[in-house]
Amino acid sequence: MKVSQLFGKTQREIPGEAETISHQLLLRAGMINQVTAGVYSYLPLAWRTARKIMDIIREEMDAAGCQEITMPVLQPVELWEKSGRGAAFGANLFKLQDRKERTLALGPTHEEVVTSLAAQYIQSYRDLPQRLYQIQTKLRDEPRPRGGLIRVREFIMKDMYSFDADEAGLEVSYQKMVQAYKNIYRRCGLRAMAIEADSGAIGGKASHEFMVLAESGEDEVIFCSGCDYAANVEKARFEKGTVTVQEPLPLEEVPTPGKESIEDVAAFLGLAPSQMLKCVFYVADKEFVIAVIRGDLEINEVKLKNLLKVADLRLATAEEVAEQGIIAGSASPVGLKGKVVADDSLVSSVNYVGGANVAGRHMRNIVPGRDFTTFKTADIASARVGATCARCGGKLGSTRGIEVGHVFKLGTFLAETFGATFADAEGNQRPCIMGCYGIGVGRLMAAAVEQNHDDKGIIWPMPIAPYQVHFCGLSLDNERVKAAAEKSYEDLRAAGVEVLYDDRIESPGVKFNDADLLGMPLRITVSPRSLDKGGVELKKRPEKAFAIVSVENVVAEVKAVIEREMQAAG
Repeated sequence: MKVSQLFGKTQREIPGEAETISHQLLLRAGMINQVTAGVYSYLPLAWRTARKIMDIIREEMDAAGCQEITMPVLQPVELWEKSGRGAAFGANLFKLQDRKERTLALGPTHEEVVTSLAAQYIQSYRDLPQRLYQIQTKLRDEPRPRGGLIRVREFIMKDMYSFDADEAGLEVSYQKMVQAYKNIYRRCGLRAMAIEADSGAIGGKASHEFMVLAESGEDEVIFCSGCDYAANVEKARFEKGTVTVQEPLPLEEVPTPGKESIEDVAAFLGLAPSQMLKCVFYVADKEFVIAVIRGDLEINEVKLKNLLKVADLRLATAEEVAEQGIIAGSASPVGLKGKVVADDSLVSSVNYVGGANVAGRHMRNIVPGRDFTTFKTADIASARVGATCARCGGKLGSTRGIEVGHVFKLGTFLAETFGATFADAEGNQRPCIMGCYGIGVGRLMAAAVEQNHDDKGIIWPMPIAPYQVHFCGLSLDNERVKAAAEKSYEDLRAAGVEVLYDDRIESPGVKFNDADLLGMPLRITVSPRSLDKGGVELKKRPEKAFAIVSVENVVAEVKAVIEREMQAAG
């Protein structure tokens, strides 16, 4: 391809609306174009990369025993009502009405459709396992699209669905996908890690996210320095420790004039924050909820929402708190009406201090279970940097990442709902056990840019670069240079090398700046100076040094470099 014929133009200025590096560089490189908020056109260079990513995905899915299908974007809303997941997706689910006033949904994912398919075609245990995938457009009405291709409303996703006869079969399918995903990221030239994750609106019993580590990532990843434990902050577990073991003492009310915060009350009474009770008030699906946790910890609202199994969770307003007769700053669950959820840290000790539900007063020696009862007790605490790893005792750290894949063990709830059952060897009807596995193609592309760039532009990994070589011809009005450039370009193309040839009559500075911005892995420069030195200049995108290669040997040298780069990526 010649740059003079390429659709799309580079920009020198950073677009004002672009927040992340990938958004800035993909716009400046003329690779994507925003149609409306969260909706983008892929221009030729970006689409070449997207196709390469999809080819790698297809190869790994096929190698793992998956079969490719395609399912419709338009889905009857009754499918979502039947599964009950329409409420979980909420306003993110696009809906429309056709001319007969039937309500349809624009698929954000395809579990409902594929399970309905399975119900029609899976009849016996001999039909299992089945692993079906597609690469197709998804739509979600994100409230805050951001980061270019990282959080959008329309996107291309590979989604795969497994159907197995038992838990052992599901585990085989799950691990096949975990390995396939690792292969995909490695082959794309990306450094990714698998972490324990929250299942969110998809549901299911277990899930892992795959994160490409990048400072600009929107997700916080908690990891252990002593073992391979890693999880997103919504899922991370940690050792909370125990407070000094004591005998339960009688309740005692004490004055705490003007002291309301955990820190102030603890200091006033000469206690550690871990000896305090912290109350936070929420409204969960319109029901008032009191969440209680140890004073040195913070509540993780995703964990709390999942524990309560609600669609909506928010902090209660001051008015809603007052309506419950609660005195802010002096509250505890003792004597309060309402649903109380406690963090499991509270079971490690007794004799906590909490509010007396009277202004300016607190109570000593509160004992969970004796002085208040809980609706549920579970881990609802947020992990923090420096906490102790629950697995090995090491210290937890934090980094940022971009989610580029998610795998779920769904279990049987969708199969039971849609009748996806099979006859086992004894003739008994049993529900299929399901898993689902997704990769966002555009997000993976953006993550590659976030992880591979410098202050000049993109540095594409060889396997997914739009072109393998950026060929710069300088002084093309010089017949000697033009002839050498055309010969090298055609020789490379004939040898199967992917070449973007800058044949414009532009200054060296313009051509080199564009080459650095577009980020092809190799750059070849032919000029009067290079020919005087014996050939063309060959350099790698991130390196300053270049080598002079004869016109006769340029194909062999370039192919050797490409082969080494591809082998390194696996």
